[in-house]
Amino acid sequence: MKSSHLSKAAQLMGLAIYGIGILFSSCSTQATQAENTDVSVRTVSAELPVIEAELTTPPMVPAPITRKHPAKVVVRLEVTEEVKRLADGVDYTFWTFGGSVPGKFIRIRQNDEVEFHLLNHPDSKNPHNIDLHAVTGPGGGASSTFTAPGHETVFNFKALNPGLYVYHCATAPVGMHIANGMYGLILVEPEEGLPAVDKEYYVMQGDFYTKGKFGEAGLQPFDMEKALDEKPTYVVFNGAVGSLTGDNAITAKKGETVRLYVGNGGPSLISSFHVIGEIFDKVYPEGGSNVNTNVQTTLVPAGGAAITEFKVEVPGNYVLVDHSIFRTFNKGALGMLKVEGSEELAIYSGQISDKVLKPEGSTIQEMPMAEAPKAQVANNKDMRIALGKTVYVQNCQACHQAEGQGIQGAFPPLAKSDFLNDNVDRAIGVVAHGLEGQIKVNGEVYNSTMPKLKLSDEQIANVMTFVLNNWGNKGGEVTLKQVSKARASNPH
Repeated sequence: MKSSHLSKAAQLMGLAIYGIGILFSSCSTQATQAENTDVSVRTVSAELPVIEAELTTPPMVPAPITRKHPAKVVVRLEVTEEVKRLADGVDYTFWTFGGSVPGKFIRIRQNDEVEFHLLNHPDSKNPHNIDLHAVTGPGGGASSTFTAPGHETVFNFKALNPGLYVYHCATAPVGMHIANGMYGLILVEPEEGLPAVDKEYYVMQGDFYTKGKFGEAGLQPFDMEKALDEKPTYVVFNGAVGSLTGDNAITAKKGETVRLYVGNGGPSLISSFHVIGEIFDKVYPEGGSNVNTNVQTTLVPAGGAAITEFKVEVPGNYVLVDHSIFRTFNKGALGMLKVEGSEELAIYSGQISDKVLKPEGSTIQEMPMAEAPKAQVANNKDMRIALGKTVYVQNCQACHQAEGQGIQGAFPPLAKSDFLNDNVDRAIGVVAHGLEGQIKVNGEVYNSTMPKLKLSDEQIANVMTFVLNNWGNKGGEVTLKQVSKARASNPH
């Protein structure tokens, strides 16, 4: 047997041994619980007030805790296995805590006593459990929560340490359960509470391993070979490409302070979390009590978390990224924070000058791809629009923005664009061949470079149809014949 195969076999054996150990421990614990179920629940202090935990779906966060005393907090979290969107046209069977990826956000207070209920929906095909990194005890709760479909398990723990912690499934094969979306965050607030901020959001990165290539349509199965090689097809925030863009973008107003609870479910990659155009005033690395200030990018390990805080002084769109940057623009790890308010020209002026430095020798940049990826064939205009949205998010959104508004002085708008609407064939040619030099769009001059994208005729027709039918443009459908004609009349 080849050494690489031996290595993969060893990894699989390791996963199985770890899972079997938890299973045996779980079975032993469950036998005890079966005899003493009432006793185990009553170990929580009887004199504490009882509170049913508020659980929220990402990117939302439960309200800050204002009480000044510990409580008995009852957490009920249900596991479901369900088909959901991974990208436009791409579905995946996610295994979830609470119906979302990442799972529901849990917020408790230091020294709270937690009665944790894990429910596994009867329609599930697999047993599951939960390992909460906030728990002091065997398996972080995994040994007490091995839960078959249609069952409910209960255990108690005391929140001894404040911080922001990951939770995840630890049933064998552990990596597969995590890779299918079984992770989330639990915040244990310190006794004195956290400093007040204006906005709080929940952002968690994860890597997904599908049989098909990025963007390949249909219901995609999990690929163990890619997972073992740690070569994900998708790297995304909050479980899907575009989960934090467009109408799903998080928001703030100029002058507000934003706190992001950032997690990384992995299972494999480390995240280099960064917000383009902002500096983190504070970072709580590893989700702990230490504070770093004036941070540009912070590392979030697989199975780890960080808290970032920053004040937004300038309005505009701020892009959330994994600064291992190909993951952002080619695998999906991109989000958006939209900040409203009046301009602050003393802090950020926008472009005030644009001069030709060296006009000779300019050339069209070309994206370094060996060949255009295969595109799903659209059968009608509506399908072309849907597929075009995926192409737009993957290739165009970073420059032209989620609503096609562009970036003033840098990248021209596609929304209500006279350049586009007056001559669609010309615009198709720009996508096919790239563009260098000045153009005027909606009365404003732009002199940036549009790279030549390695897109198939089908993808160009799709993305152009998507753009034409959004943001106040004139509508219509771009055909493969139009694209072929534009490609043949290459002016360069």
